Amino acid sequence: MNKPKYYSVFTSIPYVNGEPHIGHALEFVQADVLARYARQQGYEVLFGTGTDEHGTKVAEAAKKAGQTPQAYTDKMSENFKDLIKLLNISNNRFIRTTDKGHEQRAAIIWKKLEADIYKASYTGLYDKTQEEFVTETQADPARLKPDHPQAYERLQEENYFFRLSKYNDQIKELIKTNKLRILPEGKRSEILSLLEKEGLEDISISRPTKSLEWGVPVPDDKTQVMYVWFEALMNYITVLGYPENEDFAHYWPANVQVVGKDILRFHAAIWPAMLLGLGIGTPQTLYVHGHIVLGGGIKMSKSLGNGISPKEVVDVYGVDAYRYYFLRHISSQSDGEFSWERFEAAYNNELGNELGNAVQRVATMITRYQNGLIGDMPSSAHDTSQFQQALNECKFDKALEEVWERVRGVNQYIEEEKPWQLAKAKDDDHLREVLAYAAGALLGIATLLEPFLPDTSAKITKIFKEGYIQQPEGVLFPKIEQHPAEVQEPKKAKS
Repeated sequence: MNKPKYYSVFTSIPYVNGEPHIGHALEFVQADVLARYARQQGYEVLFGTGTDEHGTKVAEAAKKAGQTPQAYTDKMSENFKDLIKLLNISNNRFIRTTDKGHEQRAAIIWKKLEADIYKASYTGLYDKTQEEFVTETQADPARLKPDHPQAYERLQEENYFFRLSKYNDQIKELIKTNKLRILPEGKRSEILSLLEKEGLEDISISRPTKSLEWGVPVPDDKTQVMYVWFEALMNYITVLGYPENEDFAHYWPANVQVVGKDILRFHAAIWPAMLLGLGIGTPQTLYVHGHIVLGGGIKMSKSLGNGISPKEVVDVYGVDAYRYYFLRHISSQSDGEFSWERFEAAYNNELGNELGNAVQRVATMITRYQNGLIGDMPSSAHDTSQFQQALNECKFDKALEEVWERVRGVNQYIEEEKPWQLAKAKDDDHLREVLAYAAGALLGIATLLEPFLPDTSAKITKIFKEGYIQQPEGVLFPKIEQHPAEVQEPKKAKS
């Protein structure tokens, strides 16, 4: 009996002080592709995500809403669960950092790191928007001015510190040797530059309860709670039952962690240092995705009122169309652009006219000319090395380009062979051969599409797999006559 193969992938855990947006959705869908692909390869997969629920911003948002922090986070975490369901995400773990198990295991981790933790007075700049301390060299000069709307606070506190500086050279070596592989290359270079030129400084990892009560208590010190970013990073192993649970033994180190570019330093420097301090392995791959901007490079933000919810798109075009656009037309290596116009073009031209039309034409011709009997489909085995390489490098757009070359190949084959003329000439053997080849090619495409467009893949497979046509219920991607109005250019913010 073969031993099971294990694979784990994790997203970062979104902060719950606001509603889910298409940036969160991008990360969920990217990680879902990796999880589904690993299952196709025969792995037992653990796919984890969740919500980050402590810290100042959450406490303030709860107060503004007139709720306790616990009641507020209970409600807001459900919004992220709803998004995961909406997007057909196949995660089998969802952690909340307010879970009792997480809090208990966070305390265990703290105790195990105590050799690298010390208490000291600190005076420094605090970025309230990101809930992090920044050094003078990291600070934005504009925000040092007291009248800036997001001016740094200069805090003087007695906090616990983590000896992050101790691990600078070890982390640098892990990244240079690709034992901790960071994708894409630009983000690897960025963190290496930080490690080599500036070096890591020790970081504050607690806040006094007189300033913030909403957090995980520091073990044996009721006057302090754990700093939210330090504690939230622990979720990746607390969800596995660190240190004693079998899941931890099977699924750590993670195969891939998927995170946004704005939290690169936390995941490529602080988190590896914590793991080194615990004496356990770092993730094999850290994939860092970009941000999504509106047409014209306009950044989406709550303050501008130009955010787009995933449900807004899915309700019109369907979940697989949503997944397709954000996996193929948002660059896997940098920032990507969303507009209704671009989305509609991808939906109609690629999903509708190319994939949907190919499936419809082949199924209709087999039904019309052969009473629905497909005949012997030749093996659809093709070289998938470039597709596999693209996924190994988290180049989701490149992998889908490889698939679409095959979609277009089927359409080109049909146009060249002209089955309708073969039927008219009663060249039954050649006709059967052509349509069987096309059906087999579409089945092969469905297999490749399964991690990306699982519903579409299942529908195509159902139509052709039994050797006779199972007529689909309607076309795969029906033409949408109306869509939401194009996002208007936001008003300029008052200076």
